[in-house]
Amino acid sequence: MNNYNKIIESLVVSVGRAEYLHWLHSLTVSEYGNSVNVLLKVYDGQVTVKGLGQLEVGDLLFIPAGKALTITFGDAKNAQTISLEGLKADAGRYIQPKADPQLLGQFPNSFGYISFGASVFEQVDFFAALEVPPFVIRGGETADVSTPGASTLGASALAKSMERVLQEVALDQAGKDRLIHNKTEEIVIGLIRYMLDKGMFIEQLVTNSTYFNDPRLINLFSYIKENLGGDLSNKALANVAHVSEDYLGQYFKHRTGMNPQDYIEYQRMEAALELLGNSRTSIKEIGARVGYKDTAYFCRRFKRTFGIPAAKMRQRGALAVR
Repeated sequence: MNNYNKIIESLVVSVGRAEYLHWLHSLTVSEYGNSVNVLLKVYDGQVTVKGLGQLEVGDLLFIPAGKALTITFGDAKNAQTISLEGLKADAGRYIQPKADPQLLGQFPNSFGYISFGASVFEQVDFFAALEVPPFVIRGGETADVSTPGASTLGASALAKSMERVLQEVALDQAGKDRLIHNKTEEIVIGLIRYMLDKGMFIEQLVTNSTYFNDPRLINLFSYIKENLGGDLSNKALANVAHVSEDYLGQYFKHRTGMNPQDYIEYQRMEAALELLGNSRTSIKEIGARVGYKDTAYFCRRFKRTFGIPAAKMRQRGALAVR
């Protein structure tokens, strides 16, 4: 358990989007997911997840960064099927936000949505690195605090933390950002405790978490982050990690569950997204900074990752689809 405490202490939690939403009519979204972690709570209506079954009111659905699934809001028989890209491109046609925090749980066909990052050493997402699949937390589950070692952050506590975030986002009060960040950190810890308490994915957690203590990998993460616009070939990475070029891909995949070039693109897209939201740098220059000499190719990769073009993302604001 001490190893998990060290990992949790190293986590850097970033807040993405948090909204109380309702769907206007039944729809099925294919490849529903995000480049960051997503937590949904069903407040009203029927929600069905392919491979995980139907969610009841009060249930929570956790989708780790980089994972995707097919999710149906409403009656599956009458649902219109759209892609995630189609949903993001015309979200107001399908799903609309409800800003009033007093409406939580009182509006038909509604759910809460929170997205967040949880990066180890500010380099790689914790849940993505551990290859944790999407899973459901049933709303009826509560922590049995009378049992020694039981988590005090069970399903009900996770739901309360999520609701507090949704309420704070809707209200403009002093300390809002600090509270949102603290409660999001609480959600991350709650998810980790829940998995450990339930014995979920233990073999994966034990096997994959060992890489957090590998200094060669940490050096690779740092090098990649600092050289997104430079030489990130397998040869360059192998020199940093002090392994052979032929072994580099196998080593990285074994430690992180990702191919090095997939991880590099993930970091490049995240850096591009931040630049779009926090600077007036041209899209051409942003692409070059994060390692894409061909602007058209950068734009194609960006749209494939986030579902909408870079220019449109800038208009909406970087957090609008996270």
